[in-house]
Amino acid sequence: MVAAQKNGYEDLTLDELAASDIERIVKEQTNSISIMDNEGNVLMTFVGVEVGNFVGFNIKEMNEVGGIYQWSPCLKVIETKEGLVGTVKSRYGEEQTVIATPLMDENGEIALVVDVALDKKLIDKYFSSIKPEKPANARFKASMEYLSSGDTFAHVPIAESPVMKKIVKMCNTIAKTDSAVMITGESGTGKEVLARYIHRHSSRANEPFIPVNCAAIPHDLLEAEFFGYEKGAFTGANPKGKPGLFEMADKGTLFLDEIADLPLSMQSKLLRVLESGEIKHVGGTTIKHTDVRLISATNKNLREMIANKQFRADVYYRLSVIPITVPSLRERPEDILALSKKFLNGINAKYNFSKKLTRETIEAFYEYDWPGNVRELRNVIERLAITSVDDELHFEVGLSTNGDRVAEPVKYLPEITSRETLKNFMDRVEAEYIETVLAESNGRVSEAAKRLGIHRTLLYRKIREKINK
Repeated sequence: MVAAQKNGYEDLTLDELAASDIERIVKEQTNSISIMDNEGNVLMTFVGVEVGNFVGFNIKEMNEVGGIYQWSPCLKVIETKEGLVGTVKSRYGEEQTVIATPLMDENGEIALVVDVALDKKLIDKYFSSIKPEKPANARFKASMEYLSSGDTFAHVPIAESPVMKKIVKMCNTIAKTDSAVMITGESGTGKEVLARYIHRHSSRANEPFIPVNCAAIPHDLLEAEFFGYEKGAFTGANPKGKPGLFEMADKGTLFLDEIADLPLSMQSKLLRVLESGEIKHVGGTTIKHTDVRLISATNKNLREMIANKQFRADVYYRLSVIPITVPSLRERPEDILALSKKFLNGINAKYNFSKKLTRETIEAFYEYDWPGNVRELRNVIERLAITSVDDELHFEVGLSTNGDRVAEPVKYLPEITSRETLKNFMDRVEAEYIETVLAESNGRVSEAAKRLGIHRTLLYRKIREKINK
């Protein structure tokens, strides 16, 4: 029920509204609501725009025969099974912005389509009122579009080891400044995590954080991506032009990952921005000023690259005012357990699991070298959690064919043959798994039953069944 609160309608429910009032609400409002079935037949309509009564008609027939509308969002929704927003114009000259939404049944098929049509004049009036804010809105929209294409999940650095505690403490200090930061370390050590942490604890935290993988942008598009371009600046360009990364990150932080892969020609153009804060669109003539905090990262030795004339020394010193070196995971074993628990807690919450790390698995984690660092640890935790046959994660370290130590989940699945029934196969899986857990428990039935999640009486019975077969 809807209750009115003023103008003589105090405590008046919708059922008690006079027919004349309801008629005014339907006729004088400028929007309309229509409900169609999955074939486009109009079942019900509340129409504010003077276009007639459509109940009982089919939308397709109205378009083909009556020519009432140029096109039908409803028919498009029935065809694609996806909602949409579009503008339609009636033969009466009225324009409406239509929001068409499918209502699905339990089989995933369309049951009904709801059309809500808004007076386009009101929409246009709204957008004209915010024109003075257009530059800021465009920058915000561009930033959101750019960020939506990548992984923007913000992690908090895990710092149980003395070296990581020192690094996080340093980040808390430098976050209060605008100095350029250079983060170095092996791939997968969490360089972007630190960059995001610095941004979130800076005075720019409410402004954009724009991450850029310099190695992922084609060399011939780098200048356009970094500085933006005017419409028609080059073949294939957006006809409306496009703001650059420096504009998107204005007042915020620009994170240049894989900075070592930036070609020398682009390094010189970047140096100009670092020195002056000025940018110019490709194909444009207007100089724009930007206020961006730069954080860079690489897993390569930039000093060696400078010696080999592969990286400019002046750019390096501009970007590396505050250098931070993130140690590999094998150099900070104190962080392994804390990271493992964090990743596992996230997976348990995401998939509604109740997985746990065994003592043996944790010990195996400490024995492993983790060449892929934190990224590899996260991937291993996810793989173990998804593929484990019980709630305990089992992990072992072995040797590859070339002698390198490799990490693999313990495999319990027996050899598969198509010449047996499903029941026989499942019995073999259960028997071999129970045998493995008993061996790992040194024959202690109580411990094995606890790991299997069953009562020890049931385990005794299964062991007897196995012996008698």
